Amino acid sequence: MSGNIDKEYVIRGPQSFGMALREFRLRRGVTQAELAKTSGLHRSYLSELERGSTTDAMRYLILACRALDLEIVVRPREGAPKDGA
Repeated sequence: MSGNIDKEYVIRGPQSFGMALREFRLRRGVTQAELAKTSGLHRSYLSELERGSTTDAMRYLILACRALDLEIVVRPREGAPKDGA
């Protein structure tokens, strides 16, 4: 994992999204179970996302962005808690 708190991930597919999700979750010191509870998603689904499993929604989102020459960037929101917060 990066020591750079402000690191950004350019999402090119499900694998890069999964890496970003996992890194930011771990930086916050949150378990998958805790994230599942606060997000309303099932823990096993979060696990699949972190492993880079392809979902229809992710595939369509990536295809639409590519067609429009756009990129998706995942980064902490301004004012978001830092590591371990």
